[in-house]
Amino acid sequence: MGNRFEISIVSDDKNWAFEIIEEAVKEIQRIETLLTTFDENSQTNQINKFAGIKPVKIDKEVFELIERCNRISQLTQGAFDITYGSINKKLWNFDTSMTALPSQAVAKKMVQLINYKNIELNKTETSVFLKEKGMRIGFGGIGKGYGAEKAKKIMQNNGVQSGIVNASGDLTVWGKQPNGKPWTIGIADPNNAKYHFSSLELTNTSIATSGNYEKFILIDGKKYSHTINPKTGLPIEGIKSVTLITPNAEFADAMATPISVMGIKVGLNLINQINNLEGIIIDDSDNIFTSKNIKLN
Repeated sequence: MGNRFEISIVSDDKNWAFEIIEEAVKEIQRIETLLTTFDENSQTNQINKFAGIKPVKIDKEVFELIERCNRISQLTQGAFDITYGSINKKLWNFDTSMTALPSQAVAKKMVQLINYKNIELNKTETSVFLKEKGMRIGFGGIGKGYGAEKAKKIMQNNGVQSGIVNASGDLTVWGKQPNGKPWTIGIADPNNAKYHFSSLELTNTSIATSGNYEKFILIDGKKYSHTINPKTGLPIEGIKSVTLITPNAEFADAMATPISVMGIKVGLNLINQINNLEGIIIDDSDNIFTSKNIKLN
């Protein structure tokens, strides 16, 4: 998935623990095979290949994931949209060779094919049809959270009482540490990701962060986030990081980026309307905004 997964479980039996972790790794690899865009034969690529041509029958698991993606798109008013893959990455690939952003006109043209409403789902046939030629879907905004959640379920079903799945900084935790205390999770400082600016004691929950501190470019001394607003085709501005806490790792992963796109006021308003969802937002001036139930250490 282009991400590093780290799995830790609490057990007195080392051999059993490694067997269970191996099962979790196999589950993550299985999901990678389903969702990757780097394999021509993956279900994702088959959907994209026949965009504007014909529906593609897919596994029920992938179909239901796309259904959930569309519900999150509706919830975030399109700030989350798996058809973001329609953007030509050559025009906004955030590597060191980029010296200028595309113009607003070019960016606007780039996003014309981004529209989750043009994903046609047939539940009876478990098929997906992208209505416009050139449309592409991708699960980069939800895939690692989905993988983490599924890996956790595998371990829980095998009797693991306590553990952590770390998907490149997005965490899902359950149970308690060996000392009987909840897990202590640090929240990365967006100005220096090697350090944390605060921490939370958590159990049976998930935490995900979307920020501009790991992947960005500098143009004329200004930092631009790799997070693209699907409505403008340009990088978001004003927010350094968004951290979300919620029981489900998939939902945490999926919501972190669109909250960044929506902005501080609208984003916090949405967070405060959703049960069991809390958030921490840091703006470009290092001001910290939190949802109503957050108490930072």
